Amino acid sequence: MKAIVQTTYGDADVLRLADVPRPTIKPNQVLVRVHAAGVDRGAWHAMTGLPLVARLGFGLRSPRNPTPGLDLAGTVTEVGERVTDFKVGDEVFGEGSRSWAEYATAKPHRLLHKPEHLTFPQAAVIPTSGATALRMLAPSTAPTRDVLIIGAGGGVGSFAVLLAKSRGDRVTAVCSTAKLEAVRRFGADHVIDYTREPLTGSYDLIIDIAGNRPLPALRALLRPQGTLCLTGGENGGRFFGGLERNLQAKTVSPFIKHTLRAPIVIANRTDLAALTSISSPLERTYPLEEARTAMDRLATGRVTGKLALTM
Repeated sequence: MKAIVQTTYGDADVLRLADVPRPTIKPNQVLVRVHAAGVDRGAWHAMTGLPLVARLGFGLRSPRNPTPGLDLAGTVTEVGERVTDFKVGDEVFGEGSRSWAEYATAKPHRLLHKPEHLTFPQAAVIPTSGATALRMLAPSTAPTRDVLIIGAGGGVGSFAVLLAKSRGDRVTAVCSTAKLEAVRRFGADHVIDYTREPLTGSYDLIIDIAGNRPLPALRALLRPQGTLCLTGGENGGRFFGGLERNLQAKTVSPFIKHTLRAPIVIANRTDLAALTSISSPLERTYPLEEARTAMDRLATGRVTGKLALTM
């Protein structure tokens, strides 16, 4: 089968299209013929091996998994003997393993039947970014919140805007000039161009996906019982990336009135079901052989919403 592979860490040039053996499934897995795969920051981390601490999981000297990708949408072609939730021919989406390929394995609890109203590419971009946004917006008992979303033009940010508006929150979104109109279309009530305007206001919830603002500056924008959620690890040193700030937030949170969170999310079936009722922020698709182009655009911040690879 065709798959994107890499044998070393680096920028998008390390990716190449190759012929590899079709994966075999375990008794508790299904084999999915991939029609579309999501492109996200997790794949960028796996490709670059950054931050360096992540290589404890990815592989110290070279990638342990030569084919990137988690998010997928496709058709079940083989079912393990312990699997009862799916059958051959079912259209599914969710998280699998090495999804930038014509076939990928997945565990049933991380898949959901694909709704008819979603195309394969639209469904493929949902799992990781959508579930991350979902967890950052919850829990909450307030009927309406004032929410600030920093990095609203990217994958997680676009889902955060869509989800916040679906529950009735008042959303102030922060993004670059090029993404202003798209973020307004996602439903933001107010949009701030961070290249021209300072951050102002008072918020019940701040979601920072950009990963480079100091905690005191963000907390100054929070109401007394407010919550700050952090994600991302691209804008820091090579060893920890932006993860130092996440660790700092977890350390100080028990000692202050504000709630500081930095959730690590793996999408499950409940998350996927909750995400099918909102629009998919798919910007465009690329054929599998153009994975380099897709990843280069993601790495340079030129994507509004999400990208998918199609097989």
